[in-house]
Amino acid sequence: MEASGRTALCVCSVLFILTEVSADFIYIPSLVRHGVEGKSLLLAVETRFPLDKADIQGTWSHTRSSGTRTTLVTFTKRDAITDMMYRDNLFFKVPNISLAIHKLHRDDEGDYHLSLNIEFHNNTGRVIKEERNVRVTVDVPVSSPVIAKSPTYAVVEDKANVTLTCSVERGTRVAFQWMRDNVLLGTSTRYHFSKGNATLLISPVRKEDKGSYRCVASNPVSPGRPSRGLELNVYYGPYNLEVNSGQGLRTGEVFTINPGELAFFECQADSNPPNSYVWISKSHNSTQVITEGPRLEVLSYRLAQPEEYLCRAFNNVTQKQNEAQFTLVVAGLGTGKEKHTQGGDSVSPLAVIIVCSLFIIGCMLLFFLRRNCHPKGVLMSIYNRPLTEQKRPHRSGHEDATEDFGIYEFVSIPGKMDSAQVSCRSLARLESVQDMHTTIYDVIRHVPESPSHSLLK
Repeated sequence: MEASGRTALCVCSVLFILTEVSADFIYIPSLVRHGVEGKSLLLAVETRFPLDKADIQGTWSHTRSSGTRTTLVTFTKRDAITDMMYRDNLFFKVPNISLAIHKLHRDDEGDYHLSLNIEFHNNTGRVIKEERNVRVTVDVPVSSPVIAKSPTYAVVEDKANVTLTCSVERGTRVAFQWMRDNVLLGTSTRYHFSKGNATLLISPVRKEDKGSYRCVASNPVSPGRPSRGLELNVYYGPYNLEVNSGQGLRTGEVFTINPGELAFFECQADSNPPNSYVWISKSHNSTQVITEGPRLEVLSYRLAQPEEYLCRAFNNVTQKQNEAQFTLVVAGLGTGKEKHTQGGDSVSPLAVIIVCSLFIIGCMLLFFLRRNCHPKGVLMSIYNRPLTEQKRPHRSGHEDATEDFGIYEFVSIPGKMDSAQVSCRSLARLESVQDMHTTIYDVIRHVPESPSHSLLK
């Protein structure tokens, strides 16, 4: 042990000689200490050299804010002498060089200075001097803060200022912070803080200033303590006035409803206190007050033509008003229950399926008709026959009376290719016709069992 001590002492001495500066033989954890009035405070000092290998001599002194300096303790490794004025309030025990203060008072604030001389046994005649300064503050913990507001009543935006003051019954060196709706207030050209932020002036007050205000009080020995919330009521508006309806179709500022439909319109605006509303009808260059209140009811059958309406909102406190105008048109919108908006809704998948199905069915019908019935081909075959074939002897249709019985269908073809509306069955028999302007007979033969008796009857 003795050998290891000598080695450490030699190393320290060599370092000191080489650097010619202090080698930090003592260490104080904090050079600023915050004490609470009436409680104890320890100014701890750690030695970083073996005390049994050196002699020490030092003093603790106190310098008040006024500049007065007092030596509190003079000590060596074996003895300590405490100033008689402070011996009941100080504790110092050698060889430990830490200083303890009992029951701090406000007068104990100031700078505490430690001066220490060190002489190592193996380096007699060379003294190392160490000095440290510790700043001590003495504070009273803060009590719960309280907010006061001036004026105490609600204020009108852009016409009034508001002053909020935060105070505490106990506490020293109190710092304040302000919060609105539990959010720390940021910087603003309308916010003016006093020194320490104890007072907040809002000039002028705006709509966005309304809310619940709190102040947070703190000092070096107390964490932040919030106050109770204080509501700031601001009269403003009306803003963002708009007219809405759940019926019909809206396109911009035009509402279209079905004939006979009962329409309701709602007028809304952001305002404090709530607005008073008036509905006005504008027609034939004249205006007429219809009703009061936020709701308007219109019977469409009473409208012979498009009519303009106006909703006017008025704030009785701020003396401000706002207006919204719209046109009401009566027209058929169909019986569908879907509500259309200005932007338009997307096409329903069911409608797409129905349209596609109808198109496919139509194409199939057209295909089958063209395949089974070719009126153009029949007519062309008639026109392209040889002339001798077309001049065959004309038959009156009465050569054999027994063949005349049946049901007749008359189809007239006024001209060449003038009409294609001919039944397929009739066109099939056109080859037996001599003249294109001759009436065509389509006979469904039904021969009675006794033709002669039938004729007699």
